[in-house]
Amino acid sequence: MKTHTLWITSIALCLSACGKQETAEPQAAESDQAAAPVEETQATTAEFDDAFIDHMHDHAEKLDELMFALADDDLLGAATPAYWLSQHETVEGVPEEWQNYLTSMRNAAYEVETASDLETARAAAEQISAQCQGCHDAAGVSAFK
Repeated sequence: MKTHTLWITSIALCLSACGKQETAEPQAAESDQAAAPVEETQATTAEFDDAFIDHMHDHAEKLDELMFALADDDLLGAATPAYWLSQHETVEGVPEEWQNYLTSMRNAAYEVETASDLETARAAAEQISAQCQGCHDAAGVSAFK
């Protein structure tokens, strides 16, 4: 039961992280605070086209499927979304400094895909989540804002 709660919480954090963005720059002076987030959001969104954002949401959906399968003790069910995460076609526009997160995410997904037991798969799935969060941090996307 505790593991199930942990996975649901992790999934909820991943979903909320994919839906919200903020920049890593410090906030403007108090008088400019109301206008600054709107302008920063537009500037951040302008850098990535809809295909890029949709692709990142696809990552979140596959991670959700993988986590739900593991929460249900379904190792085979986790292998399908893990395969997609490890092998899918990449999207253009990923900055070079984020590539290491994607490579590590793919490697961890491959470990889930090829795991022979649930504990190994769950440990690798935690690494997928960690890589996603690391990339979101680098991109200025926060699950807590």
